[in-house]
This record gives sequence, structure tokens and C-alpha cells, in this order.
Amino acid sequence: MRSIWNGAISFGLVSIPIKLVNATENHSISFRQIHTEDGGRIRYRKVCELDDHEVSSAEIGKGYEDADGTIIPITEEDLSHLPLPTAKTIEIVAFVPADRIDPLQMDASYYLQAGGAPAAKPYTLLREALKRSNKVAIAKYALRGRERLGMLRVVGDAIAMHGLLWPDEVRAPEGVAPETSVTVRDKELDLADALMDTLGEVDLEDLHDEYREAVEEVVAAKAAGETPREMPAPPSSGKVLDLMAALEKSVRAAKESRGEKPDGRAGEPGEEQEEEGGEVAAEAGVTRLAQRRSARTAPKGTGGKKSTSTAKKTAAAPRKSTAKTARAEKKPTASKSTARKTAAKKATASKAATATKKTAAKKATPRNRTA
Repeated sequence: MRSIWNGAISFGLVSIPIKLVNATENHSISFRQIHTEDGGRIRYRKVCELDDHEVSSAEIGKGYEDADGTIIPITEEDLSHLPLPTAKTIEIVAFVPADRIDPLQMDASYYLQAGGAPAAKPYTLLREALKRSNKVAIAKYALRGRERLGMLRVVGDAIAMHGLLWPDEVRAPEGVAPETSVTVRDKELDLADALMDTLGEVDLEDLHDEYREAVEEVVAAKAAGETPREMPAPPSSGKVLDLMAALEKSVRAAKESRGEKPDGRAGEPGEEQEEEGGEVAAEAGVTRLAQRRSARTAPKGTGGKKSTSTAKKTAAAPRKSTAKTARAEKKPTASKSTARKTAAKKATASKAATATKKTAAKKATPRNRTA
């Protein structure tokens, strides 16, 4: 890696010689401007407005335009004599917890490379001190004609510096948030949480620039005289009419993309389901739309809650037994011989009972007449 700045880190009375190298690189595909009629290159020429003469880079200097339009020339020698301690020094001014830095302030990233053998000991000292303190260093430095703010932290065995915007360079988010008053229900938050849990985490190493790959494929096809392959149209983002259903569908799609079965639910079993304002909801967790529709028509299991109408039907079921059911319950299951013996015993017992009744009636008749 080529260094773009040489200087030192000022760490109290400790000075660490370092070289500044870019920690990031741009892989975007760049295009040239051409004349569409004949394909000729379109170039920008640097021309002096006074004599209409094209000038080279060596003839170009810097100048500050005053409010009245006057140009004040500024040379590199003028800038090199600025009374700034950060001209060639990264001056550490404080150590703060990493969460004190707003990500909105993050700018370009650099590695601080130790400048030779004399820098090895103080460089390692600063690195290990940052590790043990779990803090980052806030520093000031000058680069490309301006003083900047930076944050030093440990990356592996190296010290990295992230350029930071000055606090007054970060704009306040005025007029950005929706002005309409919106109420978010707990059920919607539950589904949003379920979607976040389903998507889970990702290894950033697995992510890549699909747009750049698609552009490279188009360029390769046209260079070979072939027709570029048509890319599938992105799904249309229509108006969301049912937020709950959209969240549920997102959860199901996320599970399918991870190879999981989308027909399970994330809440407790037997939770009551309801429909409010056209939105399909569950008390907690996620249930497929098909399951919810069937739940309205099919009775719930014994482990779940039962609606009032279902409970009434269940309670009334024993009263609706028919004569046919009663006869079926009394139907004998013994063998034929046993059945004939049982029938004979019943007949004998019936005759005996009839004779007893007649005898009792005869005895009772004279007493009635006497009375």
C-alpha cells in the first residue's frame, strides 16, 4: 500500500513516526463520456478565461475568491507555514468510549503504518493501551489543505484512523421523520421482532456488489458482440394495505430463504387468533395466513382456548344423543348361546314377576271391599 501522508502521532510526550495509507478502495465501474454519434471521447480542457489558452497542471495554482470577486493567490509555501501543530502530526486530544462516536460522523478510513524500527515500541504501546482500555482516541490532523478530526482504534495488530466530520458538519434531521401521528400496536412490534430474529445476523464477508457484477456482465456481452442477458425485473413495491400480513409474509419469505420450514409458528401453542380492521393478527408469534383462515372454520385443539360458541356446542353435545345411539350402546356383544340363555332367564323372571303381581292384587281386593 502506498502512503499518502508522512508524519507522527503525538501521544502526550511520546512521538510515533507513522505513514498514512488508505484502508479502503473503490471498486465501482467508471465510464467515459463519449459522443453518441461517432463514439469520440468527450474531454474537459483547462482553459484560462483571460487569454482563452489551455494550460497544463503545472501552470495551475490556488486562489481564494473574495466576496467582491477578487481572486487572492495562495501558494503551497503559504500553506506550509501555517501555525498549526497538526500540519505533520496526528495530535491525540482525548480517549473516549467507542459508543460516544456518532456513526454519522464517520468519513474515510486509513491505516497508520509504523514508520520504521524506532516506531515499533511506542506504536505497540499505544495499540495495547487502546485494547486494554476499550476506548478510542480522538485526534486532530491536517490533510489535503484542511484540519480534520479523527478516531484511532485497533484493527487486528494495526492502528486504524477514521476521519470524522466536525460536529457542525452533521445536519440535524429536521423535517425527515413523518409528521403524521402514527400508533404502532404491540402485535405489529411482535411481528417486526419475529422478522428481525428470522433474518438474524450476517457475515459481511458473504456480501458482494451484485450491481457491479451485472454491469460487468453487460460490458462483457457487448464486447463479444452478444445481446446482454435481460435481468429480472425487481418486484413492484405496491401500497401496503395490510401491515400485519406484509410482516407475516416477510417472515415466511425469510425463513424459506434460510432453508427453514415456514409452516411453524413462533408463539405459544393455542393462542387466540382474531381479525381486527382487516388485519390478521395473533396474540404473539407468527402464524401462516392459511392456518389462520382454517382456524376460523375448524375447532381448536384441546390445548388452546375455545371461543364462546365452540364451548356452547361442546357443552350441548351430550344432550343430543339419539335413540339409535342408545340402542347401539345397549347392543349385546356376547355369543349367540349366551344371548339365548340370557333371554330365557329374563323370560322366566318376567313370568314370575307377573304371577307375584296377580297374587298381590287378589289379596288386596278383599281388604279394599271391607274398607
